[in-house]
Amino acid sequence: MDAMQSIDGEIRDGRHLMTLRVYYEDTDFTGIVYHANYLRFMERGRTNYLRLLGADQRALFAEAQAEAPGFSFVVRAMQIDYLKPARMDDVLRIETLPHEVKGASITLHQRVMRDEDLLVEAKVRVAFVADGRARPIPKSLRLAMLADQHRSA
Repeated sequence: MDAMQSIDGEIRDGRHLMTLRVYYEDTDFTGIVYHANYLRFMERGRTNYLRLLGADQRALFAEAQAEAPGFSFVVRAMQIDYLKPARMDDVLRIETLPHEVKGASITLHQRVMRDEDLLVEAKVRVAFVADGRARPIPKSLRLAMLADQHRSA
């Protein structure tokens, strides 16, 4: 379990923290991280956050498929500010913090840090949908996120 937590990051003080290294493939011809790759980094942070909340994704997907066939999590909206660049070999910390948990959507605050430098900041609204319509998030996941949100307040 400890090895899995180190791969997936950790939840500390109500926020998910995940570390990653910038590789050559993450950069553009100038040697800085290509802007779209920050979206991938933050997606990994959100995925690992759910996993560490106890949302076994296979079980969650099976449960959700039974409740709402053809479901998916989709990014509904994102506000993002690129403040400073990251470069090859930088070690980054992706922080994910629940901001607002509603019946069919979750708003998360995410930051990409290099040591104490804030590089990218985003507010991400993720919706749970099936058959093209918003559906309630499975209760177990919603309760876990609400509990985590209160721990960080």
